[in-house]
Amino acid sequence: MQPSSNSTKFAFVMITSLFFMWGFVHNLDPILIPHLKKSFSLSTLQSSLVDSAVFIAYFLMALPAGFIMKKYGYKAGIITGLALFAIGSFMFIPAANTQQYFFFLGALFIIACGLTILETAANPYASLLGDPSTATQRLNFAQSFNGLAATLAPIIGARMILTQGNSDEALNAMDAATRQVALASEAASVKTPYFVLGCVIVLIAAIFAFIKLPEIKEEGETAPGKSIMHTLRHKHLLGAVFAQFFYVGAQVCVFSFFILFAVKSAGIDKIKAADYLGWGCGMAFMIGRFVGTFVMRYIAPPKLLAFYSFMNVVLCVVAITAHGMIPVYAVIGIAFFMSIMFPTIFSLGIKDLGSDTELGSSLIIMSIVGGALLPPILGIISDRTQNIQMGYIVPLVCFAFVGWFGWKGHVVRE
Repeated sequence: MQPSSNSTKFAFVMITSLFFMWGFVHNLDPILIPHLKKSFSLSTLQSSLVDSAVFIAYFLMALPAGFIMKKYGYKAGIITGLALFAIGSFMFIPAANTQQYFFFLGALFIIACGLTILETAANPYASLLGDPSTATQRLNFAQSFNGLAATLAPIIGARMILTQGNSDEALNAMDAATRQVALASEAASVKTPYFVLGCVIVLIAAIFAFIKLPEIKEEGETAPGKSIMHTLRHKHLLGAVFAQFFYVGAQVCVFSFFILFAVKSAGIDKIKAADYLGWGCGMAFMIGRFVGTFVMRYIAPPKLLAFYSFMNVVLCVVAITAHGMIPVYAVIGIAFFMSIMFPTIFSLGIKDLGSDTELGSSLIIMSIVGGALLPPILGIISDRTQNIQMGYIVPLVCFAFVGWFGWKGHVVRE
């Protein structure tokens, strides 16, 4: 039986709220990195483990999330994801109380496990929930709330988490006991925002538990007996897996280290840097997605992907070599040109896969583990050179590979 128009609209509203919520919590990570770096006296490499904890969860949970959806349905998957999201958020309270950095990483890992399940459910559900001819528009509309979250989260999070506290000079002048108390007080600033976030997620989960979601059945089944190696015989899919690995790694490097980057390169304070991250990078990313979608009417997506990648290589060079506010503006430009990359790589990678499409999609999702593995390399370079700008060699190399994929790697070959 076809679901009623009203039930479909309400279901879409609720699904769209999930896009905003996971976008919001992801874009709190750039606030957490400088905050925890100071609170636990971490190196840049150690602080990059925030991203590693998040994106390793995506790698480990991608296939289990698909299994949950296939066996129990979208609604069960969404509620399971929200439950893990809420549990991880509430874990920030004991993490702050115990003053254990790895407790924070564990909380972030649990949140990311929930987000993996939510994204695995919400993306296809949003596209399937309604007229197939408007599926792309629906998904793009829902994804635009990620951009809104990328704008708001750093601005709100900075004012709730990045307390001014004591300067590094003042902390160094304290005795060990006083310093520990001061740092514990600063670390505790995460408790209220994550407690509120957890409560909101519990409320959303309760709504999903009591509402009746329209049942969506996908047509067709994946052919039996297919293996990962069989699927990877498609060279353009293999190229997409690597391109997505490098793209996500580059995006995480750019967003997560932006505050540290802006403070070091331009000499501005953390609150102002967070505003540049929100109003600058977040807004540029959101606008770039709309502009890119429009321009694709006139320029083939692979060509646009290659051009945007080339622009980001140039902007990375500026970010590495320039001084003052110019590197900050360059990184904001990078955010604009990154905006189309994830969905474009994804769609080019699964093109003409036939019965391999389902497994190919899972492999591309799993490749976002690049967000866990590449930021620590930026951290190592930054620590060893004592210059975070030099760390931008990492996204430069990443965008060069994405550019190759847009130029040649996307071509379907048998």
